[in-house]
Amino acid sequence: MKITWFGHAAFRLLPDEGPSVITDPYTPEGVGYAPIRETADLVIISSDDDDAHCRADLIPGAPAVVNALEVAQGSGRAEASGLEVTAIEAAEWDHHPEHAVPGQNGMYRFTLDGIRCAHMGDVGNPLTDAQQAFFEDTEILFALAGGYLTLELPDLMEMIHRVRPKMVIPMHFRTLTYRPRNTMWIESFLSNFKKDDIDFAFGHTVDIKKEDIPERTRVLVMDYVR
Repeated sequence: MKITWFGHAAFRLLPDEGPSVITDPYTPEGVGYAPIRETADLVIISSDDDDAHCRADLIPGAPAVVNALEVAQGSGRAEASGLEVTAIEAAEWDHHPEHAVPGQNGMYRFTLDGIRCAHMGDVGNPLTDAQQAFFEDTEILFALAGGYLTLELPDLMEMIHRVRPKMVIPMHFRTLTYRPRNTMWIESFLSNFKKDDIDFAFGHTVDIKKEDIPERTRVLVMDYVR
C-alpha cells in the first residue's frame, strides 16, 4: 500500500487490492498546503462543516464520499466502494457539548491490504474510554500531533500507551507551510518516544506492506507534498 501525505490531515492510500482512499481533504488557501491533484475511489471526511477537513468537492473525478460523523451518529458502520468504514463521534474542542453541531466530527477506521488503519479526524476533547478503545488493534494510526487546535499531547499519549498502535504517522502539526501558527512543531510529539523508535520517510510517499508493520509502536514521520 502506498501512502501519500498531502499535509494537514489529508492522506492518499493506494492499496495493491481494493479502493484508493483520500482522508480529510482541505481548502489549500486555508491551510497553506498545495491543492490535491490525485484522484481516489473514496474520500472520507471527518465532518462537513470544517474547510480544513471536509473538501471532498475539491478532489478530481467523482469519488464516493463518506462522512465519518454521519456514520458515527448512525449505525457506526458504512460501506462505500467496497470498503467498510467504522466511526465514532468526537468533539473539535474540549467542553464542546456532546452531539452538538457545528464542531462535532468523526474518528474513523478501515482495513486496506489487510492493514488496520485509523484516522483521528479533528478531535479536540480528551479521549473517553470508549474513544480510546476504538483504536485498539490499530496497525497504522494517523495521529493528531500538533497539540492545540486538537487534543493535547498528554491526552494523545495516554491513548497511544493504552492501545499501542504498531505504527504512528503524525499529522496536523506545525510546518513551514501550515498557516495556523499556534500548533506545535513535530519535535514536541517526538519527545515522547525513544530516538530508536522513530523513523523518517524523507519524502511524501511511502510503500508499506503488511510484513513491514512493526511488532511494537514506532513513529514514521513523513514529508508533505510540495
